[in-house]
Amino acid sequence: MAKKLIRFDWAMKTILRDKANFDVLEGFLSALLEDDDIKIIAIMDAEGNQKDDDDKFNRVDLLVQDSQNRKIIIEIQNTRETDYLERLLFGTSKVIVEQIDLGEAFKNVSKVISVSILYFNLGTGDDYIYYGTTDFKGLNTGNPLVVKKRVEIMEGLSPKYSFVEKKIFPEYYLINVERYKNTVKKRIDEWIYMFKNDEIKEGSRSKNIDKAEQKLATLNMNEAERKSYEKYLINTARERDMVDTAKEEGKTEGEKIGVEKGEKIGEKNKSIKIAVEMIRDNEPNAKITKYTGLTDEEIDGLRGDMEADR
Repeated sequence: MAKKLIRFDWAMKTILRDKANFDVLEGFLSALLEDDDIKIIAIMDAEGNQKDDDDKFNRVDLLVQDSQNRKIIIEIQNTRETDYLERLLFGTSKVIVEQIDLGEAFKNVSKVISVSILYFNLGTGDDYIYYGTTDFKGLNTGNPLVVKKRVEIMEGLSPKYSFVEKKIFPEYYLINVERYKNTVKKRIDEWIYMFKNDEIKEGSRSKNIDKAEQKLATLNMNEAERKSYEKYLINTARERDMVDTAKEEGKTEGEKIGVEKGEKIGEKNKSIKIAVEMIRDNEPNAKITKYTGLTDEEIDGLRGDMEADR
């Protein structure tokens, strides 16, 4: 029987900030980015790194070492936020600005990757992992613009040079946990299965996912951690209930408004039919208003339309 694990969003707020547990995040990022050489150096200070029980989201900025020395932001989001994409843009821009000193050469601008683990449906689509970045395409041909830079390659004592494509713009990964159907086809699916079900799927072989099973087991929690975790689960459930209730109330109110509007339209059409018959009988406006509630202006408009149709 699979071990019950701590929810990943809670783990991100607590034990995964410990350097001894970086291997769990490294395993997840290695599966997502398909790079087994990722190594987390440190969790960077960020305004989003809050630990309060009522946090609505959790952001972790990571200093990551790989062949490209990229910076990585991981964000957890439990409930819908209208301007979430705008906040992602702000977050990546902020990291870029913070990692370069005023007056420093622009060539030192950091590459940033933003990873969002979402426990709600963001937009419409038929997938559970989305990737995006900035590309330039010809307006006439549709072909991409490829910009390359020269990099030095040391071979023996003599340096050689190679030209590689410049990829400096932020990259975004959106993982929609709710849309995942519990089918494992690649390594990252094993981690998303864990996010959704709070357990490791039997037969999982992704790098360090066995460490996640060991370190995130609920049985490892002490009494204080257990109480804090239970409080977090209650607050998260309450938050979701509030959102669902607001949606239901909005739907009900919308249906009510629709019914009332439909009834008013029906009454109006009925009054117009009566007015048309009374006009044909040469009844005066005052009498028509008495029986239909229509104004003189509305009645005169009907008279004009009827005259035009003759």
